[in-house]
Amino acid sequence: MSTCSTVSRQLDEPLAATAPVATTWLLLEQPGPWGVKALTASHLDPAVGRALERAAQGTGVRVALIRRPGRHPDRGTAPLRRVYAAHTVPGNVWLHSAMTADPEQLLGLDFAALGRGDHHTFDAVLQGAPHTGDPLTLVCTNGKRDRCCALLGRPLAAELASSGVHGVWEVTHLGGHRFSPTLLVLPYGYAYGRAEAHTVKDALHGVREGRVVLEGCRGRTAWERPGQAAELAVRQAAGEYRADALSVVRTDGAAPRWEVTVAHADGRRWHVTVVQEAGRPPQPESCGASVLGGPARMEVVAVREPAGTRLAG
Repeated sequence: MSTCSTVSRQLDEPLAATAPVATTWLLLEQPGPWGVKALTASHLDPAVGRALERAAQGTGVRVALIRRPGRHPDRGTAPLRRVYAAHTVPGNVWLHSAMTADPEQLLGLDFAALGRGDHHTFDAVLQGAPHTGDPLTLVCTNGKRDRCCALLGRPLAAELASSGVHGVWEVTHLGGHRFSPTLLVLPYGYAYGRAEAHTVKDALHGVREGRVVLEGCRGRTAWERPGQAAELAVRQAAGEYRADALSVVRTDGAAPRWEVTVAHADGRRWHVTVVQEAGRPPQPESCGASVLGGPARMEVVAVREPAGTRLAG
């Protein structure tokens, strides 16, 4: 059976700079089945789902539903649900959690403040507090969006949970179905593709130590795609793996060419040239796509320090 993920693997499509974009993630536990657009096609009140979508628009907040790995019965009860909010921008990384019996409470949040990295609205409205457990591992498993997410994501989530990894959740959508199984690790917000259990465990071990594992890394969701490409390239060139050591501080230009400035916490800076190239040959971006496309790729063509020393490219 040919799927979008098998084609992507056969073409050796690069993973770098393919992560979803969000400065802040807002995650609501929702048992039961999920439809293609889960916020409005699940057992969550669709009116609440639509209102959450509207509230998050343009704020940098991305709302997703989560559920525990395994069978997903929803018996129509209204149990307490876990809610998480995570801000992923270096210098202000945080992960808070809360419980709610009424998802409509989330509509009382100040989404613009959340997007800027202010957690006070989350704590005040939901009685939230800093998350003190293990990092969150969010595995995309929504087969209604793409069958690869169910065929590859659900077994990975189940394997991680059964092997004793804590903080594992299934999540509705992370984009990039063709890179399944895909996952997101919080609080730092690095996304991974073509993930296997042992590499996920390595990544989680790194998170606990404040490090980034680059194997299979799609990028940090705090940045737009050119910034994702630039940051990963600087990490490779400088051998810098501390999660919050690098920030994308400036992006000039527009498609198909950008000049991105990446700053180190110690004051060093790199200037990175990123160009957008169409993927070749044409391929399906998801299973069931009626038209073959050429998914755009971010290519790093130069990494320079201000003094002109070329590190890569």
